[in-house]
Amino acid sequence: MTPWRAGMAAKRRAVLLAACVLPLTACNPHQYDEVPAVHDARPTELPGTWLGYDHTTVTLTPDGRATIGLLDGQEWDFDEGWRVSGTGTWKLTTHRTGWNDGQHVKLTLTTRTESTTRPEPTPRTSPAPSTYTWTFELRRTEKKALQLYFFFGDPDSRSTYVLERQRSKAQGHR
Repeated sequence: MTPWRAGMAAKRRAVLLAACVLPLTACNPHQYDEVPAVHDARPTELPGTWLGYDHTTVTLTPDGRATIGLLDGQEWDFDEGWRVSGTGTWKLTTHRTGWNDGQHVKLTLTTRTESTTRPEPTPRTSPAPSTYTWTFELRRTEKKALQLYFFFGDPDSRSTYVLERQRSKAQGHR
């Protein structure tokens, strides 16, 4: 092989390598990290009001009922831009339904009372559902408090929609 042809072959290999590697640099480096799993949550830890993004509220009662206020869809449904309010049910489950093998909270909207869209411009290609089920992952904070969360948008991006328990006035003055 002539030096010229050898140089061209090396350039082609470099271009091929760059074509294979460059798309990988746009990936989320945490895309395949383990999703934290909680195995010690008790059903008594969940009742109360949980707060989230832009006035989202979810109130869970000890008897398995739920009141949902302005909750967005999870995963790809988030991209639709709808937010729903209404009533439904919840349960703590160990059945693998989410992204980890720990416990999950299944929240089901059974009666929609309102639907709206997020304030930012978002293409809306379908109406808000009249019933819907979310699967919340569970994780603990450094202080061992529970957080409810789900992934929104492309689940591989690991963007999380987090709900935290509303603090009582007594907790706020510590």
